[in-house]
Amino acid sequence: MKTSIKKLRKFFRLEAERDYDNKAVMGGLANILSSWELEAREDELPEQIIQAVISRLRDYHRLSEESREVALKGIWKRVNKESLQDKKRDKVNLPTDKPAPVPQQISEPPAQKKEPSQPKQKKQQVEKTVTPPAEKLDFDTPVNSIKGIGEKKTAALTRMGISSIRDLLYTFPRRHDDYSKLKPIGSLWFGEEVTVIGTIDSVSTRSVRGGKMKLVEAMVSDKSGALRVTWFNQPWLEGQLSRAKHVVLSGEIEQYLGRLTMNNPEWEPLSNEQLHTNRIVPVYPLTKDITQKWLRGVLHDTVQKYGPSIEDPLPDQLRSSISLPVLSTAIQEIHFPDSDQSLQKAKQRLAFDELFLLQMGVLKQKKQWENRPGQVFDSPDVWINSRLEQLPFQLTKAQIKTLTQVREDLCSGHPMNRLLQGDVGSGKTVIAALAALIVVRQGAQAAFMAPTSILAEQHFQSLKKLLGNNPDEIKENEITLLIGSTPEDQKEQIRKKLSQGEIKLVIGTHALLQEPVEFQNLQLAIVDEQHRFGVEQRGTLRQKGNNPHLLVMTATPIPRSLALTTFGDLELSVIDELPPGRLPVETHVLFPREIERAYSLVRRQVDKGNQAFIIYPLVEESEKIDEKAAVEEFSRLQKEIFPSYSLGLLHGQMRPDDKESVMTLFRDKEIQILVSTSVVEVGVDIPGATVMLVEGAHRFGLAQLHQFRGRVGRSDQKSYCILIPGNAEEIENQRLQAMVETNDGFVLAEKDLEIRGPGQFLGTRQSGYTELKLASITDLKLVEQARQHASELFRQDPELSQENHQKLALAVNQFWTLKNSGDIS
Repeated sequence: MKTSIKKLRKFFRLEAERDYDNKAVMGGLANILSSWELEAREDELPEQIIQAVISRLRDYHRLSEESREVALKGIWKRVNKESLQDKKRDKVNLPTDKPAPVPQQISEPPAQKKEPSQPKQKKQQVEKTVTPPAEKLDFDTPVNSIKGIGEKKTAALTRMGISSIRDLLYTFPRRHDDYSKLKPIGSLWFGEEVTVIGTIDSVSTRSVRGGKMKLVEAMVSDKSGALRVTWFNQPWLEGQLSRAKHVVLSGEIEQYLGRLTMNNPEWEPLSNEQLHTNRIVPVYPLTKDITQKWLRGVLHDTVQKYGPSIEDPLPDQLRSSISLPVLSTAIQEIHFPDSDQSLQKAKQRLAFDELFLLQMGVLKQKKQWENRPGQVFDSPDVWINSRLEQLPFQLTKAQIKTLTQVREDLCSGHPMNRLLQGDVGSGKTVIAALAALIVVRQGAQAAFMAPTSILAEQHFQSLKKLLGNNPDEIKENEITLLIGSTPEDQKEQIRKKLSQGEIKLVIGTHALLQEPVEFQNLQLAIVDEQHRFGVEQRGTLRQKGNNPHLLVMTATPIPRSLALTTFGDLELSVIDELPPGRLPVETHVLFPREIERAYSLVRRQVDKGNQAFIIYPLVEESEKIDEKAAVEEFSRLQKEIFPSYSLGLLHGQMRPDDKESVMTLFRDKEIQILVSTSVVEVGVDIPGATVMLVEGAHRFGLAQLHQFRGRVGRSDQKSYCILIPGNAEEIENQRLQAMVETNDGFVLAEKDLEIRGPGQFLGTRQSGYTELKLASITDLKLVEQARQHASELFRQDPELSQENHQKLALAVNQFWTLKNSGDIS
């Protein structure tokens, strides 16, 4: 066993014997990190293991004793696993024995002769108020026009999405390191990030790890003391440091054998201007063949030359009313800030720009649809009331309000563009059915698109049942289902009848989008679980009609910040009221060892005549993912756990007719317990189900878990949702705890957006709005501010035709050019 691993085991054992009180080492386990890291590197431990140990032990003192135990056992398990893999690699004698990765290189190796080893030093300080040069600068100039950027660097920058000067200026740092605190060496303290200026007293290179790794060591001193500085695997630094003599170093102060040290600091020769040290230093995203120092130097020169000439698209009155700096200053400060205060102001300005330009495009899109003509569909009160009386239930107040909004849209003379959101079981489908009935009663056609065959089939049955009592408006043979598994001869008949107008309402999946599908007069497009479809797919369906009305529905509550941005072009209807008699679902998180408690609950509920779901994250067992799988667990549950009950299996790899058969048996209560994957997340309506048991629950997002929970509690029976993570460490998972704390879908949606960000929250990527670089859609205050000012400006000059809005019009077009596909949401 390697020395560093032995030491780790020794410290961990001592800590366990002391009941994890963080006193196995004087000053706490974090104090071993400096010396242990060096030994680990000499032992050739994988870099990911070294970083894992450092990250866990650095914050070890902040953990509770229970969490400390979990953390140490987790680290040790991972170290053991990697050690075993190392032994296996040794046995097979791999032909290439590369050294483990080392911390990020700081400067270019001398082999790259085309570029100087240090960025060219300027004789004067950066002046942020430089007068713009007289000549007109072209920001679309290719980056290879910059001196020193050859073919290799151009290719690397292209991989980063940088092809022009504008791209380069808008490649923002991913973080900033504050090295502005200059201290004498004699006043340094362990753990602080500082800058020191000193003289190189000595510099040498020695081999470690049997010659596989080079260590450059330098002694740097000033009048107050001396400091040992080390760089890993950068042997060319010895010559550079020797020539430099006087240097500036910036980094974290560490400790080795009782002496303060610096490992892999940023450094540069002492000059009048410091670019990499003694300031707030930008840290950029990188790719192969691009180093931090090189990119920082290129950006510094580019910002100096082009920054002052950047034109500001925001009207002066708007900018000054919210105290934002001019754009040229913001660009210069985001890259090379004078202070933390100026950096924050620059971030605020650039984030506001993104959200403001986003809102201007959203409002433009909304106005375009509002200005288009749409067919008028009346629904007299007498007629609609007679249809409501035929329903087997009464609409809630929220449903009635939403129906009124939809009726107003349909008779407005402009295409409806409405997002209908409501929790699982809130009754969105009946609103869609009535909207379809309003349209087809006047001879037009409606299409209802769902993301899965199971959901489409269920909507088909539901809509036939809801509309079956209205033969004067729509007959049973005028409602049809079109999905991928529909036999080809039936598809041909359906397509023919759609094109001739004989079919009034078609329910289907992506099959509706295929080119052969044509409508005689499509006037209403309904999209269910809209986040599962991309913008292009919704646009394709819409284009099959002439400015048809659009109703998109979601059971995932949309946080206000997203409603104002991603869905800002849509009118919003919310069904925030469940049908009367529904009880909230009781939710619990159990340890994996408590699984028998969950099984007992399932048995008790099934014995009462109810039904249960048991969900697994995988279809079949995987070597890569250590989680239970539905197929294997189904066999075990039937044989060992529930031998006297009727179980069914459902997953996405089954044939459509097999899925339908299983769901029919479950709906008819011939199956008591359904073992399934996430395929039941949407569209399975089983009123008799009262238990939702989710294993491997930590692998699902909040939106999914909330959807699962929505599959139960659809009657007046008390229902339960049991969440069991795959291991005890995940019990404190914040998604799982949020599920216990609230049944409110909007609260969970806000939490989910906060945890996962808009990309994952929205599911299928919502193209049509530019990827935001600095702004956060979760920043509701800034989103609302941008929306307010965009709305005011849009009311004054919707076409941005006024002279003082010409620059803004250009900026809006540039912002939307790359991503806009004609439909935002």
